[in-house]
Amino acid sequence: MLTILGFAMIATFLVLIMTKKMSPIAALVLIPALFCVAVGQGARLGDYVIEGVGNLAPTAAMLMFAIVYFGVMIDVGLFDPIVRGILRFCQADPMRIVVGTAVLAAVVSLDGDGSTTFMITVSAMYPLYKRLKMSLVVMTGVAATANGVMNTLPWGGPTARAATALKLDASEIFVPMIPALAMGLLAVFVLAYALGIRERKRLGTLTLGEAPAREPEQETVPAGIGGTGGTGGTGRKDRLRKGAAASPGGTGTGAPAPAGGTEDQHGDDEEFQGLDPNRPTLRPGLYWFNAGLTAALLTAMILELMPIPVLFLLGAALALTVNFPHMPDQRARIAAHADNVLNVSGMVFAAAVFTGVLTGTGMVEHMADWVVGAVPEAMGPHMAIVTGLLSLPLTYFMSNDGFYFGVLPVLAEAGAAHGVSPLEIARASLAGQALHMSSPLVPAVYVLVGMAKVEFGDHTRFTVKWAVLTSLVVLASGILFGIM
Repeated sequence: MLTILGFAMIATFLVLIMTKKMSPIAALVLIPALFCVAVGQGARLGDYVIEGVGNLAPTAAMLMFAIVYFGVMIDVGLFDPIVRGILRFCQADPMRIVVGTAVLAAVVSLDGDGSTTFMITVSAMYPLYKRLKMSLVVMTGVAATANGVMNTLPWGGPTARAATALKLDASEIFVPMIPALAMGLLAVFVLAYALGIRERKRLGTLTLGEAPAREPEQETVPAGIGGTGGTGGTGRKDRLRKGAAASPGGTGTGAPAPAGGTEDQHGDDEEFQGLDPNRPTLRPGLYWFNAGLTAALLTAMILELMPIPVLFLLGAALALTVNFPHMPDQRARIAAHADNVLNVSGMVFAAAVFTGVLTGTGMVEHMADWVVGAVPEAMGPHMAIVTGLLSLPLTYFMSNDGFYFGVLPVLAEAGAAHGVSPLEIARASLAGQALHMSSPLVPAVYVLVGMAKVEFGDHTRFTVKWAVLTSLVVLASGILFGIM
């Protein structure tokens, strides 16, 4: 009976959030509460929730202060020279532009927020792609896949969810995965290089004032983009509508609105900016302090000198104090990022109800027994590999909330029955993130395709095959390095 109710609870949760009938936070709280009553343990619901909140508090603290920290770093201009340097590297060579897109998306992904990554990347690169008549789905595909690999950072979401669901330390999951993730990122750069070479052959190496040498191919430039229908060059420069790459409202990232280009940009020396170079939050005199602080923070995290939540708490406090010494300015920066902080930390605490009920009532043990019985005996010792393979379709067709809070605990229990540690299962579950970032269930992907003026269907058809390949590279590397 508990097995049936457990699967019914997970199915109800997935259906409600996938059909957008309930928000993830509401579903994480209300659905398990109802099922806790249904199994006759409603009186113990409070105990399950309090225990879960206590276990998840460090993860919530890590996410809260990591978002504030990287939000402040974007505000003060830490990434601006990187954007300008990548644009200078790109020049008008299609191969360099595609590789630069991958590098920029990977670097900006350090903030752990997909929407911010896509806002900055598209704002910086879209004018170049548009001016040179390059394929815009190449830009969206490379950016989404690079962000998917980097999304596995402990403050990016999936690693925190896996740690939350299995009651593990995020650093124990992430740090051993670094070699496999590095191979996945290398695969993205190789892919960007190959796609860039293809674009170079199609268009040639141009200057910013030139039109492409040949007609762009329809299958690589979706019809209707920018109102041109993918037509070839006309010998004139494109007019870039001012604010074309402006941030959609309500992203909650707190990043300054990027400048997407200006009207009547002329000359080969025109400068494309990915962020407003005149925003009042810039602190150029403190650039090296902020860069050193970020490097020290990431190094301390990798070396596990202190717990990650403590590192980000100290880092955020120091960044705010040094960059914005006046209290009104500090309050303004915190308020600018408050929406994102509340959404993420609220999700973590809401998950305490779901995981607490699933574990406390005994549902997860009964479901695991059923899964163990369904998995062939020969596959039992390889549950980490099974988890990695399942993470590709499951994280694409369901949200990360559904997979990590609903499915992963069951797979972990099944693996434990065959001697596979929860840490191996958690690491394997991250393999599918390169594909997940192009899922229709990821809100950030709509920021990406919307700003790039690409149809979602065109983005999906182009990106899925490359994202699957990248995910398999991560999984195979994890197996090769003995991580899982």
